[in-house]
Amino acid sequence: MSHAHLSIKEGIGTIEFFTKESNSLPEVILKRLAELITEAGDDPSIKVIVLKSEGHRAFCAGASFDELMAIQDETSGQEFFMGFANVINAMRKAPKFIIGRVQGKAVGGGIGLAAATDYCFATKHSAIKLSELSIGIGPFVVGPVIERKMGFSAMSQMGINADDFYDPKWAHQKGLFAKLYDDIQSLDKAVDDLAHKLAKYSPEAMASLKKVFWEGTEHWDELLAARAEISGKLVTSDFSKDFIQKFKAK
Repeated sequence: MSHAHLSIKEGIGTIEFFTKESNSLPEVILKRLAELITEAGDDPSIKVIVLKSEGHRAFCAGASFDELMAIQDETSGQEFFMGFANVINAMRKAPKFIIGRVQGKAVGGGIGLAAATDYCFATKHSAIKLSELSIGIGPFVVGPVIERKMGFSAMSQMGINADDFYDPKWAHQKGLFAKLYDDIQSLDKAVDDLAHKLAKYSPEAMASLKKVFWEGTEHWDELLAARAEISGKLVTSDFSKDFIQKFKAK
C-alpha cells in the first residue's frame, strides 16, 4: 500500500515513501512528502533529514502514469505538477540538511528529488533518465533543481535525449551523486554515518550554511508554479494522452 512517513531517532528524521509502481508519485504522496519535509524542518528534535524510498532497484519512477492519464484539463494538470514543485520548495526551504539515499533507478521527478537533496548517496544500480519530453511534456518543474546541481549542459542533454538511461558514474561525475556504492548495505552505512555525524554539529551553523547553498533560488515559488502551468497544459495534449495510454497498455 502506498505511503510516506517520518520516523525520528537520535536526532535523525527519516522520511520514507513507497508506491507499488516503482515508487512513482501520485498527488497524495507528493502532498504528504511536502508536509513531512516541512514538519521535519520545523521539529527542533531533528538535526538532519534523510530522504529514502522502499525497495531495491527503483528509487523513484517520477510521476504516476495513472494520475497523468486521469488529468482532464489544464487546471488539474497544473495542480498535479505543483505537487513536485511543492516538494522541491519544501526541501530547499527546510533549515536542515537533507541526505538523499538513492538505491536504484531514478526517472523524471525522481531525479528532481535526488537533486533537491543537499548530499546524495547512490548505488551502482542508480541509472537516471529524464523522460518527460518523450511523453509530450518536458522537465519544466524539475529542470531548475537539476540544472542547479548538475549544470545546464547535463540537464539539457538528458532533457533532449529522453529515451536513454544515463550511467550512475556519469551522474556522479556531474555532481548529482556525491558517492556511489556497490550494494545497499554499503549505501545505508554511508548514509547512517554521515547522518549521525551531522546530528552532532551546530544546528545554527548548518541552517546558515544551507541558506548560503540555496542563494539565488528565492524566486522559485513563482518560477516552479509557472513551470507547473506549462506542464499542466502540455499533459492534456493528444500526443501525451496517446503516449500514456499506449504505455499503460503494454
